[in-house]
Amino acid sequence: MKTKTLFAQVTRPAPVPVQIHSVKRSPARIFVRDLVLPALVGIYDREKGAAQRLRINLDLTVADWTPQVRDEITAVVSYEDAVNRVTALVRQGHVHLLETLAERIAADLLADSRIQSATIRLEKLDAFADCASVGVEITRGR
Repeated sequence: MKTKTLFAQVTRPAPVPVQIHSVKRSPARIFVRDLVLPALVGIYDREKGAAQRLRINLDLTVADWTPQVRDEITAVVSYEDAVNRVTALVRQGHVHLLETLAERIAADLLADSRIQSATIRLEKLDAFADCASVGVEITRGR
């Protein structure tokens, strides 16, 4: 019995190492959850004079852009960069409609050719006393 086991171990084919570049990879998803910023947004006079809290969520589908996995920030779409870009857009000044701001954010993020689609969700947190939030969600892509 021991001879059969030993023979099976010795003659077993060696495992083939998996090459990262030969593996089919699906697009990656980068996300930002519950970024809350003060924003000047709204059509009413009361909304034009003071900032209100805006919750922002992003879902970005990112193409498989590199043939090898590299442990470097330059090899990926950075969620920190996405947060900084969105923050800069929100701080540009008053916008009448959340839809307009969502479109601007999507266009800005899609300027990075590695991003294939962007879902932007914007919520006013203090618009109505009897609900947690109101808002808009859009998805844009190439």
